[in-house]
Amino acid sequence: MLPTRLKPPMDVVARTRDALGEGPLFDADGGRLLWVDILQSRWHALTLSTGAVRTIILEEALTGVAATTGGGYVGAFRSGLTLFDDHGTIDRWLHRPEQDLASNRFNDAGTDPAGRFLAGTMNEDGEAATGHLYSLDPGGNLAVLKSDIIIANTIAFSPDGRVLYTADSGRGDLGAYRYDPQSGDLGDRLTAFAPDPALPGVPDGSAMDAEGCLWNARWGGGCLVRLTPDGTTDRIVELPVPQPTSCAFVGTRLFITSARFGLSDEDLARHPLSGQLLSFDAGVPGLPRPRFRHEIGA
Repeated sequence: MLPTRLKPPMDVVARTRDALGEGPLFDADGGRLLWVDILQSRWHALTLSTGAVRTIILEEALTGVAATTGGGYVGAFRSGLTLFDDHGTIDRWLHRPEQDLASNRFNDAGTDPAGRFLAGTMNEDGEAATGHLYSLDPGGNLAVLKSDIIIANTIAFSPDGRVLYTADSGRGDLGAYRYDPQSGDLGDRLTAFAPDPALPGVPDGSAMDAEGCLWNARWGGGCLVRLTPDGTTDRIVELPVPQPTSCAFVGTRLFITSARFGLSDEDLARHPLSGQLLSFDAGVPGLPRPRFRHEIGA
């Protein structure tokens, strides 16, 4: 069966002109949609009830974030993992595991069903497989889940928490792995999940819906794809931007970050919404992201 192709009405909800918008997250307690602009070291917060956008310029680029059960946030900054407050002030550095790798930085991040914080790194040259996928447990201990990654992207879990979806954008590879939500251990790759290699672009960030389907942003492909648990392409949603980077649900509404980086003046003239925060009604509710279960001592 061929996938359904859609071009839904698209709202521009924030005109932030991000060089590299990434990491959208719904902070339910604050009623805000959070996201970052990695290349301009900016952290945005959209208050959904008013449409007001707050932007903070950070001393170091933030690449991924999660709210914590103890208040404040845990984040993947360019050089490491931190606890920080709503003003972007770092409380403390937890881990800087790749300071000896000059070409590496942190990239995508998210939480598992038990409240661990998973964050991946990437090689900025886009060639060497020097990246890793890390897991930060509630007590602050760091473990390596996966190595040999060029550009780590997508951290999303099946509704039962037993499958982790993650991508290596440098290889154009999006995979599913067995996962133990109790122990946090990563298991074997599931060969049953086999996305079409001819999908447009390469896999970037993703969000999971309540029906167990993965919505994946396709960098360079100008679309989102909805993939069933066996990797079948259920829908292709055409977007007015060529470089969507990630997405996050608020109810049935899907918010999409995008990038201007790497686009020529001619590209930007054809796609003037590049770098803006977009949204549309996906018609299916999203799976909420758990908070980081903060048990790190003083």
